[in-house]
Amino acid sequence: MAYNNDRNSRRRGEEAQSEFTEKVVSLNRVSKTVKGGRVMKFSALCVVGDGKGRVGYGLGKANEVSEAIRKGLEDAKKNIVTVTLSGTTIPHEVIGLFGAGKVLLKPAPEGTGVIAGGAVRAVMEAAGIRDIRTKCLRSNNPQNVVAATMVGLRSLRDAQQVAAVRGKSVDEIQG
Repeated sequence: MAYNNDRNSRRRGEEAQSEFTEKVVSLNRVSKTVKGGRVMKFSALCVVGDGKGRVGYGLGKANEVSEAIRKGLEDAKKNIVTVTLSGTTIPHEVIGLFGAGKVLLKPAPEGTGVIAGGAVRAVMEAAGIRDIRTKCLRSNNPQNVVAATMVGLRSLRDAQQVAAVRGKSVDEIQG
């Protein structure tokens, strides 16, 4: 009698091999005071990316750390956007704004590396950007900084996209 037990192990292997890299940017413990005492909960800010220009972020909240991280990663996978890249860097300088978060993103020559703080670095590495200079100009709150970084990355356009919008050729745009 032959048993087909390898089906379940194959499914587990497929789940483990995800195309996205997952990072927890920040983990926060919050408490609420109720009649019986304090109730502790956790929130996790997570970033996912494929290293080829697709990146997303999400926030998960739960009673346990592992559950909050799982929810954050699920939310991040739902909010994935494609970023316009120029080789290993970005096509032009941009400032991303979200709430009190303000992030300056500058392209850098090859070999520079990722010069960025913790929250911005996680987004850049997940997106696959290897050469960039960044600066947080206002808030250093990880949620606002990650959101501002994503706004900046979403607003990037290369010469072909600008030419298509304006109805001109790429040579006319670049001068």
